[in-house]
Amino acid sequence: MEILVCVKRVPDTSENEISVAGDGKDIQRDDLVYSVNEWDNYAVEEAIQIVDRAGGNVTVVTVGGDDSEEILRREMAMGANNGILLKDDAFEGSDGKGIATILKAVAQKSKYDLILTGAQADAGAAQVGGMLAAMMDLPYASLVNKIEIIDDKKLKIGREIEGGNQEMNEINLPCVLSIQTGINEPRYVGIRGIRKVASVEIPTYGAGDLGLAASAVGVAGAKVKKIDYFVPVLGDGAEMLEGSNEEIIAKLIELLKAKGGLK
Repeated sequence: MEILVCVKRVPDTSENEISVAGDGKDIQRDDLVYSVNEWDNYAVEEAIQIVDRAGGNVTVVTVGGDDSEEILRREMAMGANNGILLKDDAFEGSDGKGIATILKAVAQKSKYDLILTGAQADAGAAQVGGMLAAMMDLPYASLVNKIEIIDDKKLKIGREIEGGNQEMNEINLPCVLSIQTGINEPRYVGIRGIRKVASVEIPTYGAGDLGLAASAVGVAGAKVKKIDYFVPVLGDGAEMLEGSNEEIIAKLIELLKAKGGLK
């Protein structure tokens, strides 16, 4: 089975204190630590497990700059067979539709049986997977937390729905699935694996290579624009806890005890 997994380089929220930039147009990005989007990591692990069972190849692809090559190599060290970097100044400022347009163009350069995305990406909007499926006229399912292979033309999938319930469906291949966290346990990536793929050539494609007009992507093609970032005003009774994680936890426990939430 040939599987394409869409991944993204994002700020690591476990390693960073996220704050709004002074002009309110973005977050403060100086000295941020970046990593692969958590949901995407689960998607890559699931793809590797599917190929281990059914055979085939896993290709990881990302839209970004030179720094994004780092996450492609990490996922290749994890077990993906190939990586593709989509880099072009024209891609900068793309909204969800723009990213889906870029991914569609590269997906159509080869024949993939399955395309996976993380359930959350594109600044948390969770749009790219569905848009990509619609553009390619492929079946789509979101919040997938279980995949079983029926045969070479069909999968059985589980979806996490409201109320903690599980929904089971059959879906035809090829298709696009957005993967939920918890579907598996992503494997550890060791130094030896990273060194092994350090010199592997990763092809890079720009707008011209993909047959895309600059006006269809990036800021020029964006239908959604970011206007402002801000921290919500504290409402009545709201209290922000400050300090280290340990200090915040201790303060929270004391507050819960004081209000009868813990005994």
